[in-house]
Amino acid sequence: MGKGTDNDYINHEILGEKCGVFGVLGKGFEAARLVHPGLWALQHRGQESSGIASSDGKRIHSKSGIGLVAHVFQEEDIKKLKGFLAIGHNRYSTSGSSTEHCQPVVRSAGKRQSIALAHNGNLPSTKALEDFLKSKKVSIKGLNDSEMMTEAIAYFMRQGSSLVNAIKKAYPLFTGVFSLLVMDKSKIVALRDSKGIRPLCIGKLDKGFVFASETCALDTVGAEYLQEVKPGEMVVLSKNGLNCIQLEKGEEKLDIFEFIYFARPDSVLLGKSLDQIRQNLGKELAKEYPIKADVVIPVPDSAIPAALGFSKESGIPFEMALIKNRYIHRTFIHPEEHIRGKIVQIKLNPMPHLIKGKDVIVIDDSIVRGTTSRQLINMLKKSGAKKIHLMVSSPPVRFPDFYGINTPDQNELIAAKMSIEEIRKTIGADSLNYLSYKGLVKATGLLESSFCMSCLNGTYPVDIGEKAKTVRYNVATNGIPKKRLAVLISNKGTGTNLQAIIDGIESGKINGQIAVVISDTEQSLGLNRAKKYNIEIAINKKKEDLLNLLKKYNPDFICLAGWKQIITFDVIKHFSNKVLNVHPGLIPEKINGFVKNPDGTKALWNKGKLTDLAIQNFLKAKATYAGSTVHFLSEEFDFGLVLGRAFVKTAPKDNVESLYQRLKSKEHEIYVEALSKLCREC
Repeated sequence: MGKGTDNDYINHEILGEKCGVFGVLGKGFEAARLVHPGLWALQHRGQESSGIASSDGKRIHSKSGIGLVAHVFQEEDIKKLKGFLAIGHNRYSTSGSSTEHCQPVVRSAGKRQSIALAHNGNLPSTKALEDFLKSKKVSIKGLNDSEMMTEAIAYFMRQGSSLVNAIKKAYPLFTGVFSLLVMDKSKIVALRDSKGIRPLCIGKLDKGFVFASETCALDTVGAEYLQEVKPGEMVVLSKNGLNCIQLEKGEEKLDIFEFIYFARPDSVLLGKSLDQIRQNLGKELAKEYPIKADVVIPVPDSAIPAALGFSKESGIPFEMALIKNRYIHRTFIHPEEHIRGKIVQIKLNPMPHLIKGKDVIVIDDSIVRGTTSRQLINMLKKSGAKKIHLMVSSPPVRFPDFYGINTPDQNELIAAKMSIEEIRKTIGADSLNYLSYKGLVKATGLLESSFCMSCLNGTYPVDIGEKAKTVRYNVATNGIPKKRLAVLISNKGTGTNLQAIIDGIESGKINGQIAVVISDTEQSLGLNRAKKYNIEIAINKKKEDLLNLLKKYNPDFICLAGWKQIITFDVIKHFSNKVLNVHPGLIPEKINGFVKNPDGTKALWNKGKLTDLAIQNFLKAKATYAGSTVHFLSEEFDFGLVLGRAFVKTAPKDNVESLYQRLKSKEHEIYVEALSKLCREC
């Protein structure tokens, strides 16, 4: 949705509308002159556009434009923004053109009434708003989520409601994430969604009050921090002071990335110093990975505290060996061909005398696409680094954000497609390590339940509506990502193995999610089970096309259900130790080996025999035990790693059907057990 790639913290690649909002009201205030430096302090939260709306009690004045605060406002602009109350906004867009959607949004709200709105956040679904506005004959053409929110409030005011009551009526339509400042001629209303994913705080300044996205902006204007606007709370600020109204039961779920790098290090969130928490991230990283090196260097600016913490904990010297050009912000000018591909070096320049011939630990706060990291590693190698150990002060970003950060499509997230080792090879580092999920939570000193971790664990505390279909898989509550499974079902079976896997996932035994069910025919009976659970289906009619289809879904494991005869060697080779099969016979560990039954007798293997033939063989041989093995396929097919075996004692009156039923039940058990173990591993 958003169009940018860089912000003030240029070492990461996440896009976003981590906008900044600021508002003031007070007797005798030149409010716009207070909002202006407040927006300067929040410039890191958005550089696409900036705007201020003010009121002198008679009318709302506004000015907004593209670019940084310094580019948008001149002295003559501030003079025109008269009044004792004002709100401001810095934008970093997630949707719509930045040239068309500057904020604050100003709308007429009836006879001699206007309102202005500043929004930090994003509504993943605007269906409720769209349906409402359409039903009231309000045009929504070209409007983004913030503008539709403004239109809804304005509609209720045109029907005779006060600003406060209009917000109360419109609030249920705001299905998403928001920290809002809304003003009319005489008051400012601040409110947050019920999960409080975006921050908003209140400060006291002389005889007035201040709202700000971060406490650092309060400091800029000399305001004293009072409290945070609570999740689900509406705070009305007028000449009579503050009035707090709880609109909805709240539950704190502040975005964890505010702690990792969004907010300024001199801010305080949930009572915690951001600088101290980021140093703790580095300390935890050093404890988890005690790597020996000559120097620790941060990727400025947001990784500096983490690098300091790493250095303190490890005892390895800290050096600012990467110098940031602080006058590089967003640019729409295409580079000349000699510097194309060297954008990172325009923003960061290494100091070779601190790097050359040394083993270097580089601390970064995240890796998103991997492009910037690869360029950075290459630049350091050219500067003479002997070895480069990249340490990331957050867990892998595996999931897109729909709450106002606008991480790319999940297919663009490198950690959603590759293992850590594959990422290391791609970016060219000598080693790559991420802070663990548990280490991240520990570093904050707060409960895991205090945070929204959606980018890390795929758990979305606010409904993301239709966008949920674009997320490939979820993760467990312990932060270990659920493994992506592809289940391949035969054209003859009824899908009982598939059902066993589904049941294992539903019960929580298997920390996985089925990304796709593949069959070679649309007539496969097992597909009905996939349809029942709304699992994606793919039909692969040509064996030679299977590898490309599986590459598309990039599963962690491929679970076969009657497909062994169709699997090709190129699939087994590409997905080494990832293709699981159940064989109706007790497969030995090696070709010439054997397996003992529980009574000590040699078990029957049934080499090369499919299910019915294998069971007939058990009965024909009058075997005391029948059995199955779940294992990985190798190039010798049934001699991959054995993950589990099941023994079933045969009965004198057994026939193929009765023995098959008992054996199949055991097969399901060992399949689920094997997947349970595999999917628990990080």
